[in-house]
Amino acid sequence: MLGNRSRDTSPERALRSLLHARGLRYRVAAKPLPKMRRTADLVFGPTKVAVFVDGCFWHGCPQHFVPPKTNPDYWREKIGGNVRRDRETDERLAAEGWLVLRFWEHENAGDCASAVWDAVTSRRSRQP
Repeated sequence: MLGNRSRDTSPERALRSLLHARGLRYRVAAKPLPKMRRTADLVFGPTKVAVFVDGCFWHGCPQHFVPPKTNPDYWREKIGGNVRRDRETDERLAAEGWLVLRFWEHENAGDCASAVWDAVTSRRSRQP
């Protein structure tokens, strides 16, 4: 598991590149909340938008996740724990006024970039 990247994955870099080209600036692999031990893949602090690009295996994608045949109890608990942690993170951020956007690694980067652009610019226009 040490060889698996926690940041700078290909889907993440593709999304970042498209957003940067559109003029959006963000923090990478940052904590949205200072006391939160979890990091978002992209953080737009002033507009309170946190973006996560979830891997299909590690986050239990309903389309692509295939449980391993070896040690299935361990993996069921591991992936289930990741999904529960994701939901808890979403709830905590929402309670603090954040918009959480989650995308699967297999989703089209252009579509994801459009969704992020819409969310950030919409929230930016509502700021005083």
